[in-house]
Amino acid sequence: MPTNSPENLPTDMLSTVDDAPAAVPLSPEEAAEVLVHQVYQEFLRQVDYLPAADMQRVEEAFVFACNAHEGQRRNSGEPYITHPIAVAAQCAQWRLDAPALMAALMHDAMEDCGITKQDIVQRFGADVAELVDGLTKLEKLQFLTREENQAESFRKMLLAMAKDVRVILIKLADRTHNMRTLDASPRSKWGRISRETLDIYVPIADRLGLNATYRELQELSFRHLFPWRYTTLEKAVAKAKTRRRGLADKIAHEVEQAFNSAHMPVRLLERELSLYKIYQQMQTKRLSFARVNDIFGLRIIFDKVADCYTGIGVLHQLYKPVPGSFKDYIASAKSNGYQSLHTTLLGPSGVDVEAELRTEVMNMVAESGIAAHWLYQAKNLDTLVSNGLNGRWLKSLLEIENETQDSAEFLDNVKVDLFPDSIYVFTPKNHILTLPVGATVVDFAYAIHSNVGDHIASALVNGEASSLRAVLKNNDMVEILTSPEAKPSLAWLEFVKTGRARSKIRSYFKQADSSESRDLGERLLAQALRAAGYGGLPTDPAVLEGIWQDLSGLYQSKTADQLLSDIGMGKLIAREVVEQIANILAQMVFKPDALLLTRERLTSLQPTHGTSVLAVGGRDSAPVRYASCCRPVPGDVVTGVLLRGKGLEIHREHCPLADRLFHKDPASHVEVEWADDTAGDFQADLRVYLRNSKGALADASAVIAQSEVNILRINMFEEEGRETVEVRCLVSVNDAAHIDALLRNLRKSRVVLRAEREWGQQDF
Repeated sequence: MPTNSPENLPTDMLSTVDDAPAAVPLSPEEAAEVLVHQVYQEFLRQVDYLPAADMQRVEEAFVFACNAHEGQRRNSGEPYITHPIAVAAQCAQWRLDAPALMAALMHDAMEDCGITKQDIVQRFGADVAELVDGLTKLEKLQFLTREENQAESFRKMLLAMAKDVRVILIKLADRTHNMRTLDASPRSKWGRISRETLDIYVPIADRLGLNATYRELQELSFRHLFPWRYTTLEKAVAKAKTRRRGLADKIAHEVEQAFNSAHMPVRLLERELSLYKIYQQMQTKRLSFARVNDIFGLRIIFDKVADCYTGIGVLHQLYKPVPGSFKDYIASAKSNGYQSLHTTLLGPSGVDVEAELRTEVMNMVAESGIAAHWLYQAKNLDTLVSNGLNGRWLKSLLEIENETQDSAEFLDNVKVDLFPDSIYVFTPKNHILTLPVGATVVDFAYAIHSNVGDHIASALVNGEASSLRAVLKNNDMVEILTSPEAKPSLAWLEFVKTGRARSKIRSYFKQADSSESRDLGERLLAQALRAAGYGGLPTDPAVLEGIWQDLSGLYQSKTADQLLSDIGMGKLIAREVVEQIANILAQMVFKPDALLLTRERLTSLQPTHGTSVLAVGGRDSAPVRYASCCRPVPGDVVTGVLLRGKGLEIHREHCPLADRLFHKDPASHVEVEWADDTAGDFQADLRVYLRNSKGALADASAVIAQSEVNILRINMFEEEGRETVEVRCLVSVNDAAHIDALLRNLRKSRVVLRAEREWGQQDF
């Protein structure tokens, strides 16, 4: 590509065309230059709304992109620069500003051409560089899997979008052009790219109200995911359209006449279902093509909002309305800013007529969504777009990011909120909240405030007591009752629908686990310090601060709390950290206590280690888990294994797996015992042999229930002709004494031949 000034670039390219004899075919290089010149000139015609100074900056970005992509080709064989030009042209249709167009032209420069962010900052400024950086994928070498790389790249893009929505507009233009030209890519890539488009980019376009882009991406994805189905439906729709053209004209004429008689000027637009929507309805509603296609869509545009409501009356006088079909999205706009009145009418020959009534401004927003901010600069539209259209959702992305560390989890939470079918519910003070269809009482609580969600105890829906997992409906009045003692439950993740609720619940438990990890790390460090002859760390704040600073230089932990948490999670071994602390203390002329060191060495030879034994008990958490291989319960003699990066795992003494782990890594061994106040539910495996008689299992189950034991899982192994039946079950108990009492009761039963506790997890 030429590298001279932007003023000379089109002239050079034109001379290639003018100087070439008509009869002589162009060389591939000349043909490529002609193509680039043509698409670039078309782009320049679309950006005539820019001031001359901005045009100059855009042309400079074009030359920069040409040089960066020189020699690169697309799968189609066309010069690669035609792709950035096409992306910028799409952005120009939305009338985006000069920095956005410049970023569109250079959006692949950092990713594919070795250009750095600093290069763009120096040449075009920080604003353009931030846009390009937000569009740049992360290096694949940083990640173990393609999925991990993809999740982190989406996370980066979505967060950049939350800060500057131009990022996602450019990205949608990029994806749209890639989908338009997907035929040139290997067919093996069609499925993955199309599925990614449907799962991520289509709902984002819908969320931002970009309906034209939303529909086009849907159609292109459908065509490449299911080519045969797409072609079949396309032919069927074309035939049906020809057959019913007369009926469509009749309906449009009658509607127009009705509004003329009412002295109401309107603009009528015929609305056709996309092939993908037809396919969706056939799949989800199990309808035939004839039934789905037997619907006429009309869009009726008015000058004023009041005329929309008057127009509903005119339509309902003309055709009989279908009961329950009226929806008012003007009073209660959709979460993506969409406003319109919807009604379904019974038209001529018994066909359904779906009508949408809206104003010109509403129609602009419905088609252009957030891009209307640039397309139409009217004040009323600017306010509508910035406040009613996506402001809350874009802010929620930043909230979810603050609560989520894992990229895959972040993407999972965001995808929940990408589908904007909504319901409208009320607070006791008559404030309206918009929630996704299927949202529950817990979603409502977190939508009000995270503290309300974290402490929800019960709820009233329309004045009546309701369960927390109850699914809300349109116009429900919800009152949340809180309690300081109430806490979230991990079970809530099974039914909540909003990304905000999911991220807040997960964040609550991560913070709780982080606190427990720190506490465990502190205890492990104290245990290791005693074993090394130190009763604890120095109490002098200056000395203590110096120790933590030295340790932070040795390890990646930035703070004392993080270092202790890393010890608790097994990322660092307490004994190894203490060795470093001993070196630091030695430099400060602190020596170990010889008496304490001798006592610890002597007690280490005893069955229990006195002050060095770690007390455990309570629920499973990130830093402390109870091994499923042997299922320890309070009362069992136990030992601990510190698993690197996973925390402390508690095993029964002589557990074969624990013994193998100790042999492999002696430093992982931690002496533990049950805390005096241990309480909660613990799991145990039982093996019971029953007489092969009618009702034997029911009798044994009754004994278990009478022993106040809950059966979590049960399986029966029966061989024909044998007098016994083997039953294996997983039960929930309080402690070892509870298990002993249960086994005694089972052995007293006339149907039980033998009952015993199993060593650990079994294959059910």
